[in-house]
Amino acid sequence: MELVEVIYRLTSTFPTQEQYGLVSQMRRAAVSVPSNLAEGAGREGSREFARFLSIARGSLSELDTQYQIAIRLGFTKSDQGQVDALIERTSKLIYGLHKKMKASE
Repeated sequence: MELVEVIYRLTSTFPTQEQYGLVSQMRRAAVSVPSNLAEGAGREGSREFARFLSIARGSLSELDTQYQIAIRLGFTKSDQGQVDALIERTSKLIYGLHKKMKASE
């Protein structure tokens, strides 16, 4: 959830012509991560949860790529350590949970 908040604040500084482009894509990918975690947790069985964890990991990878694009286009600076740290921490948490769920199948 913290990552979503940071991405919303970060993208609010992007050029207005990106409102329906990169801003929208980054926000959608960021919201997708906790949404898929919640949906997976609400499903029955570890196999279903593992599937939604995998989807969340994909959304997080998409967000990371979009963030790198924003840096390359000069919309933000790469010294935004908070975003990098949150993406890395979230990735590790999802990976660990996914690994645990797969082991319990």
